[in-house]
Amino acid sequence: MNNPFDTQLFDRATTFALEAHSGTERRGKGIPYILHPMEAASIVATVTNDPEMLAAAILHDVVEDTEVSLEQLREEFGERVAQLVASETAPHVAGMTWRHKREVQVAQLAAAGRDNQVVALGDKLSNMRGIAHDYRQMGNDLWSRFHAPGGKSDIAWYYRSLAEAMIPLKGLPPYEEFLSLIKEVFF
Repeated sequence: MNNPFDTQLFDRATTFALEAHSGTERRGKGIPYILHPMEAASIVATVTNDPEMLAAAILHDVVEDTEVSLEQLREEFGERVAQLVASETAPHVAGMTWRHKREVQVAQLAAAGRDNQVVALGDKLSNMRGIAHDYRQMGNDLWSRFHAPGGKSDIAWYYRSLAEAMIPLKGLPPYEEFLSLIKEVFF
């Protein structure tokens, strides 16, 4: 039986992400960091089987959290994958406050196309699943793990703003799960 779905790009992206994140752990969790991008890609796969979107989902943190450059991604995986990752990468500007950085991210996401928002949803839902799990375990002690100056209230503002920015995805099961977890954690 011939399988028309080609996983070659995703396979290369997975290997690349594994190497880029090798030896790192998810902050405060004691688990390999790569599990987060893998979950993000798995979430995106519930919406699309587009190989470039799946590759971008598993690569979404390599520019932000490792020594990999956007140009390296462009050379290795092409313009579209690099653009999808770039739209998920937080700005790095010296002196930028936590709030301003998040405002820029939210505005960027609101202006992004559907494909960019789907990749972002994979990331943000994975994060929100982790937050909800940890909140059930730790309660309000969880908020000390974050760099947000206002703790829980800032994190709540950020995730509610993300949900608003991604409103075009309303009706997709991962988006509805995202909303449900926001309501659970932030009331």
